[in-house]
Formats: sequence, structure tokens, C-alpha cells
Amino acid sequence: MSLHLSGGFAEPAQQSARAFRALLDAMARPGRIQRVEGAAPPVPVSVAAGVALLVLTDPTTPLHLAGGADRPELRDWIAFHTGAPLVGAEKARFALGDWQALSPVSRFAIGDPAWPDRSATLIVETDRLEPAGGRLTGPGIRDEAFLSLPETAAFQVNRALFPLGFDIFLTCGDRLAALPRSTRVEDR
Repeated sequence: MSLHLSGGFAEPAQQSARAFRALLDAMARPGRIQRVEGAAPPVPVSVAAGVALLVLTDPTTPLHLAGGADRPELRDWIAFHTGAPLVGAEKARFALGDWQALSPVSRFAIGDPAWPDRSATLIVETDRLEPAGGRLTGPGIRDEAFLSLPETAAFQVNRALFPLGFDIFLTCGDRLAALPRSTRVEDR
């Protein structure tokens, strides 16, 4: 079987429902790490990023691939499994890449006052994802949470734009965590 034809959910209804629930839980509880399974995207994309792409993108969601994620194998995989149109950063509703490749993040849509939901969601591939590092507070966090972040300054700028701003999923292997725009981030 061709590489781009494989790697999707084997049991789409059940696996996509579980994965969607994990993504919702991650966004509702910033900093809490979730494990996901079922996707096998082309290298170097993680299982968690593949799951996010399978669940969140479709032919109506423009996707930007940055840096090492912008590979022919992944473009073919996305075309077959989700049909998401590939676009430049400025037009993306979703973007995938490591933090360096996605930077500067100011080029992604942050919505507008009438439609704050017309913003981008960044899927950031990381080398590590641990409950240590930046201090998180805000909606969905009882007192505080900690999460390994690629930096804190960009997330602080993003929070200052609230209700505008972008949302983030951090992915590593089969794990993911979310950082919605409403979350306050401080250096520890």
C-alpha cells in the first residue's frame, strides 16, 4: 500500500471520537498532557500531530505546513486522509511545524473583534512535553499548571490580545497538550 494511503484511523468512527475527546479535554484543561493513538503519519510528524490533523482538518480548513513538516509525503497523506487545502501562513486556520519553523507567529490569523474564532490553531511539534517549565493559570486550571514551552514571551503577547489570538496544541510522540489564548503564561 502506498505510504500516503496508510496511516489513518483503522476504526475511524471510534478512534476519531476518542481523539476528538482528548483534544477537547486538552483545550479545556490547559497544561494537562493527553495520550492519543491511531495515526501513523509520514516521518517526521508525530502520532499526536497526525491525530490532530485527522480530527481537526478537512477540505474546508486551510492548513499551513512549516519547515520540516512541508514534505511531499505529508502533503500526499493530508490530501488523501483529510483533503485540507495547503496555504500560506496568513490564510491558515491550522498550521503544523516546530516552533522555529512557525515563527514569527505574528503572521497567523488572530481573528477580528466581530469574529474572534476566525483565528489559527498552531500544532507545534516539540522534542519534549512535560508538566514542568512555564507556569500556566486561567480558565480550566484549578490553581496552576506547568508545561514545557518553547518560550513564554510569544504566549504572553498572544494572551494580551484576548479575546483575539491563536490557540496551540503542543505535540510530542503520542502526547499532546493545549494552550488556549485565554491562558496566562509566566516564566517559572
